Amino acid sequence: MSGNTDGIVRAWVDGWVVSRGAAPPLREPWGYTIDVGTAEHVTRHVLDAVNDGVEERTVRKVADSVTGTGVRLKVFDGPATVAAWLGEGWWTDPEPGYLMSVSLAAAETPPAPDGYRVRVWTRGGVTRVMLAAPDGSWAARGQIVPTGGTAVVDQVETSPAHRRRGLGAFVMRTLTQEAVTQGAEKGVLAGTPDGRALYEALGWRVEAPLTNAKFVGAAGQRP
Repeated sequence: MSGNTDGIVRAWVDGWVVSRGAAPPLREPWGYTIDVGTAEHVTRHVLDAVNDGVEERTVRKVADSVTGTGVRLKVFDGPATVAAWLGEGWWTDPEPGYLMSVSLAAAETPPAPDGYRVRVWTRGGVTRVMLAAPDGSWAARGQIVPTGGTAVVDQVETSPAHRRRGLGAFVMRTLTQEAVTQGAEKGVLAGTPDGRALYEALGWRVEAPLTNAKFVGAAGQRP
């Protein structure tokens, strides 16, 4: 995979900040700085290079400038590579994330799974889908943010008690169809290893691996 993804990182950043209610991204020579504002996630730095475009010297420069705990770093290369470039005080998630995309097209909205209650609503630019189980408990959820021609999927989750019933696929199909009706033509997300199989089964492809790192201080304790 090459270092060029035709603006996919910026598209992901633009949608993510709306989805999470974070501050507008600040453009940096190497990528973006985003203020999130919680104790465990104060700020995040997102490098915009991907795959073979990621440079060790740039990662080191950005990481070495961090002195406060709770600052996170997102690098679009594998954890085994990136972890070796980070200094003392950085915790790196050993599991890779994945930057993924898909072309969106109009399709029929999938039928609701039997026995589950579905709610879809949009507020503040974010469209959410929730499924409640027959007993009223939470079963699955997800959200999407259309930003012009691109829509960013975020926080797709299924309760452990309701997995392997097609709820994740239902949430994804519902979200993407909602985005298509709002004019989106391409979907983008940052997925986990667990989510990757679901997304690929729905036609998504991996654009780049994603390393998640967090500065925890000189003690180097895992968050």
